[in-house]
Amino acid sequence: MRRVAAGVSRGLEVATEALTERVTIAFVDDAMATAHQNIALLTRLAQRFRLGVVSNFYGNLVAVCDDVGVRPFFGVIVDSVWAGCTKPDPRIFRRALEGLRVSPAEATFVGDSLARDMVGARAAGMAHVWLAGEASGSVCCAGDRTIRTLKELEDVLA
Repeated sequence: MRRVAAGVSRGLEVATEALTERVTIAFVDDAMATAHQNIALLTRLAQRFRLGVVSNFYGNLVAVCDDVGVRPFFGVIVDSVWAGCTKPDPRIFRRALEGLRVSPAEATFVGDSLARDMVGARAAGMAHVWLAGEASGSVCCAGDRTIRTLKELEDVLA
């Protein structure tokens, strides 16, 4: 994260070590708090489903999941660097399906990007749930399931 923050601040021509450090700490603190807020949800979901992660990441997603304490919940973690392709390429989704030993018809992908997650999951033949946050008014496919927060996911999957 420090490298990303430094690169962005250089690109904006506001780079200082203090700014980079503040942005890095704020991002990491927020990410850790969000992960910890969702531990109970992940625990309940992992008792009912085989879970996986598919991410356009930087080659260190497994280490990040370890650091955050969420790796035990996931049967497969697919990092785009190691997969050799990025979302929305359906191959990255298929890699997760293979790792979980499920067919596309048995899986549901939850993602927050229409262009990367929903399009890619659909291309791989998976049902999908859009984590839309505050966005509203658009859907990927007819009959799409949309949630605003992860807390709504259990009801949608029931």
